[in-house]
Amino acid sequence: MSKRRISVLHVYRTYFPDPQGGLQEAIRQICLAVRPLGCESTVFALSPHPSPREISSPEALIVRCRSWAAPASCDLGGRDAFIRFRVLAESADVVHFHFPWPFGDVLHLMSCCSTPAVMTYHSDVVRQKMLGMMYRPLMMRMLKSMSAIVATSPSYARTSEVLTHPMIRPLVRVIPLGISENHYPAGSADALMRRRGLDDGRPFFLFIGVLRYYKGLHYLIEAAAEVDARIVVAGSGPEEEALRQLAEVRGVKNVCFVGQVTDEEKVALLNGCLALVLPSHLRSEAFGMVLVEASIYGKPLVSCDIGTGTSFVNEGGKTGVVVPPESPRALAEAMNLILRDPGLAKSMGEAARERYLRFFSAEALGREYAQLYRDVLPVL
Repeated sequence: MSKRRISVLHVYRTYFPDPQGGLQEAIRQICLAVRPLGCESTVFALSPHPSPREISSPEALIVRCRSWAAPASCDLGGRDAFIRFRVLAESADVVHFHFPWPFGDVLHLMSCCSTPAVMTYHSDVVRQKMLGMMYRPLMMRMLKSMSAIVATSPSYARTSEVLTHPMIRPLVRVIPLGISENHYPAGSADALMRRRGLDDGRPFFLFIGVLRYYKGLHYLIEAAAEVDARIVVAGSGPEEEALRQLAEVRGVKNVCFVGQVTDEEKVALLNGCLALVLPSHLRSEAFGMVLVEASIYGKPLVSCDIGTGTSFVNEGGKTGVVVPPESPRALAEAMNLILRDPGLAKSMGEAARERYLRFFSAEALGREYAQLYRDVLPVL
């Protein structure tokens, strides 16, 4: 394997320090993981307020152009975005796109750049059915132009209509998302635990994430009535008020909404919980990075079988319990199984930790992506 340094340009619609999201964190983790293996990263993104236009961060140089609009969460740039992207792409060894971002497809196809390009396919277009049909010709042209397409789990590669298309399937390889356990702070958040009454030693289940429509939290609230333990919901989002009202209407007293949490508070909750519950019921939950985060701390997992990466991270019967989606009863039974059998909970947590080290650690992530970049480079 050649040891020369490789310059990689990552392309996605937004990036830090703009509002955080799971996909942006996935990009950051890839950049950090490949750096020790001779890969230097630049991230090209749009921002409503791109000042400064360049930011040096530990993982990459971040280059930003103006986002003029974001219809259906698709940030759109102007003339400067096309100019800047082409300059960056032509100077890189590999361009790494992150799907979905239709404007990124336009940037690539209009630049006519010959730099090898790869793509991480994070999710199908799930909710915007009509827009998805209109977008499909552009999407297929973009996908066919890639040197390689990465699915984030074997299950997603098998069940995605796009990735199983006869013209796309030969380009697909699987590299799971990962995260470095050194990413997390070592401090504590005793104040949060005391304020919420979570420092009394009684067991609690934990959900962490943005409160969105596909997270299945209304099923979790219904399940809570059948579980003799607290369920802590950490995070905020567009569904928060409706979920609070549902808990009140149903008279559910054991669901505790703690709102947005800091990294220190997240670590405290992950350390303190009995198990992590991710009740997402739609394919918009393409991977479930929070399952990986809980695995770092050796926690058993409860998730739903929706044909995505969640059932790859959580190996049912070993690292936790996988239940049918949209079933409050199944969620309650899974949580009660873990609650009533401490030995099973311990063994599942240990298995989750072992699976993290094997598939989702920074070392595994860096090794796979560094090899991918070298594989697509032209032979000198």
